[in-house]
Amino acid sequence: MKVHRPVVVSLALAFSCLLAASAGGAADQASVAMGAETAEAARTQALLDRAEAFLRDKGDQALAAFSRSSDFQAGDLYVYVLGRDGTFLASGGASSTLIGRNVRDMTDSDGRPFFREILDGAQTRASGQVQYRWLNPVRGRNEYKIASYRTVGDRILVVGYYVPNASLELAKSMVWRAVHELKQRGTAAFDRFNNPSDSFVQEDLYVFAIGLDDELMYANGANPRMIGRKVGDLTDANGRRFVREMLDIARRKGEGEVEYAWRNPASQKVEKKRAYIVRVGGYLVGSGAYLGPLR
Repeated sequence: MKVHRPVVVSLALAFSCLLAASAGGAADQASVAMGAETAEAARTQALLDRAEAFLRDKGDQALAAFSRSSDFQAGDLYVYVLGRDGTFLASGGASSTLIGRNVRDMTDSDGRPFFREILDGAQTRASGQVQYRWLNPVRGRNEYKIASYRTVGDRILVVGYYVPNASLELAKSMVWRAVHELKQRGTAAFDRFNNPSDSFVQEDLYVFAIGLDDELMYANGANPRMIGRKVGDLTDANGRRFVREMLDIARRKGEGEVEYAWRNPASQKVEKKRAYIVRVGGYLVGSGAYLGPLR
């Protein structure tokens, strides 16, 4: 069967991170939450692989199956399909009410046109992520959601899930949005990164940017007083030169992770934090997730 317009396939899931209940076990709770995310990532990738194989084999005939077949539902996971022009073509979940509508300009609860981000991103990248807020029908409230997409020929498969609290994966998603913004707008993107009302600052999640040559802080959504400061030798609460580590990783590898102790702007307490950083030209762009109080 000849396949018509390219389509975007996404599957969404809602899940709750498991937390250890023992007293003084905040670090253990963070480890459990990270482990839960790893398990969810594996589960979504498995369903994504099956959806990809089926779409390659059946073409547009797969659309009906994505909407009806339990083979493409795994607990809270389900598949929905968009045409390249933004037309909603199929869904195995509550979003089936959108079938037939063009959702390209539909926004999330923060006003972000996330469908457009998926569609536009898929035109230039083989894979990527978007993050947004959407109603979690299980919890009955708007929560952060991450959707990862993968291009398959003239189609795109996307896996998404709800994240109740900021996580490293959510931070990574924000970093890649920031990377795209910086590549598209140049240093004008720093204005968005530094704007506390922008989507690059969300509760305890924010973007920072540091020059690789001058080691100056160009963006920090949580602490504007850091902007313009030379931060290469900045130390954390334990005396660790974590920024130096970030700079070294960006210069040598282009991307990576660094763990350190830093003040959480939401709790105003020093907590363990893991940051993900990516090099974009002469800058380091990063964001991180707080893992709980220091022991």
